[in-house]
Amino acid sequence: MLLTEPVARAIAEGSISVVFRRWARPRVKAGGTFRSSAGVIKVVSIDEVGEVTAADAQRAGASSVTEVLVALGGHANDPLFRIGVEWAGADRRIELAADATLSASDVAAIAETLAGVDRRGRNAPWTHDVLHRIRERPRIPADRLRGDLELLAFKRRVRRLKELGLTRSLEVGYEISPRGMAYLRAVDAQEMTNREISPLDN
Repeated sequence: MLLTEPVARAIAEGSISVVFRRWARPRVKAGGTFRSSAGVIKVVSIDEVGEVTAADAQRAGASSVTEVLVALGGHANDPLFRIGVEWAGADRRIELAADATLSASDVAAIAETLAGVDRRGRNAPWTHDVLHRIRERPRIPADRLRGDLELLAFKRRVRRLKELGLTRSLEVGYEISPRGMAYLRAVDAQEMTNREISPLDN
């Protein structure tokens, strides 16, 4: 379930405890968790309701029932769900992405992991290509960044890099995380060193 950054932050702070959605059928389950920009969110409850009460609106961080209804997405004929939520902790990826202090062994471990991802892929190696695309064109929508790749396949690749703490999702597009930038700088430096050494080897 997608949440805006202000809503996710308010859930983490405890000022929002319910959100509302119109869905044809439930998309989350009580007891489940999902990630947000503020960390991991737990679904405490999910109930189909006929209306939004004033108390509900207050718990949703809105000033009125009308404000909640105006913000609702989905189709008007879809059932209305009240979803109880609470912050479940920090997202490991956020902390990992923020860590730009990489040792030589850290860089080597990331490189080895990416090489493994490339080897297991069905097509040509792609991890560094996607990292470079994002570094060169941050905040560009995925459909303009994907090249010839199918959109969902491209997004899956970016999510795989995000799991490793190398990229971050933005409201529009992506950016290389501090960890990802530190890794790419190390790779760039190694490639420069190799180019300088290679003529001596001939």
